Amino acid sequence: MKVVWAKDPQPHDYPAAVSYLTLLGRPVDADRLVAALARTPIVFHPAKDLLRASRLGLLPLDDPSVARDLKRIRKGKQLSPVLLLRGNLLGVPLEILDGYHRVCASYHLSEDTPVSAQIISLDDAAAI
Repeated sequence: MKVVWAKDPQPHDYPAAVSYLTLLGRPVDADRLVAALARTPIVFHPAKDLLRASRLGLLPLDDPSVARDLKRIRKGKQLSPVLLLRGNLLGVPLEILDGYHRVCASYHLSEDTPVSAQIISLDDAAAI
């Protein structure tokens, strides 16, 4: 079984990322970061690397959102790329701004499943 990724994130994914980021910082900064993120190219990373870099645990198969995404995968429906904020080598972890359940569902297929993503670092957004 293979994950079929949509070409681009769904329009509602970006407001979800802004909502999450406003829990970590100022709304104006969240808006700026996500606007820059929306212009970044799609890249692929193995599900295991995304979980390790984020330091988040793998959600179980019976998590309702993971189960829903696995059902969509089995039906051949497209999943939206995940939205990421890059961490750093000083110990700041990767932030999964939107798509944690999709990462976990992908991992349950295989830890090496390529996950479609847009990623930005704070340095990238500072130039805007």
